[in-house]
Amino acid sequence: MTAEDVTWLTQEAFDRLEAELAERTGARRSEITKRIELARDEGDLKENGGYHAAKEEQGKNEARVRQLRHLLENSRIGVPDAAVDEVSHGKVITIRFVEFDDDETFLLGSREEAAHASIEVYSPTSPLGQAVLGRHVGDEATYTLTNGNQMTVKILKVEPYST
Repeated sequence: MTAEDVTWLTQEAFDRLEAELAERTGARRSEITKRIELARDEGDLKENGGYHAAKEEQGKNEARVRQLRHLLENSRIGVPDAAVDEVSHGKVITIRFVEFDDDETFLLGSREEAAHASIEVYSPTSPLGQAVLGRHVGDEATYTLTNGNQMTVKILKVEPYST
């Protein structure tokens, strides 16, 4: 597994994902299976809306189960080793958009962290995340916006994230 394949998670996020996986492979899977069986007992499956809805829900549930398993197998708890002033996964970053003299603070983390964070979360794989990852306080980084324009930011502060 390469460093790019790793998703860094807080212990809280990891536990939450494990609990979701257990619920989806246990109670939810059983409930969906029962609904499919009941709908199947109603007869003609071609025009059985309940059957088709349950099968669709089953497919979505199983897709999420696969996604959760992959995520949990390829995740690490905590943050990678980095210097105190170095931008890395799981740190709170304050930047200044040089052109606009406007500051923004965000957590550099995964989508799974974003669901429960009290701060804006940017992915390390986003254009901004990629531009600042590995940089240090005082560094400037330039990245390309979706419209093709370039944006330069200056890293003002790097702090550990606390939930």
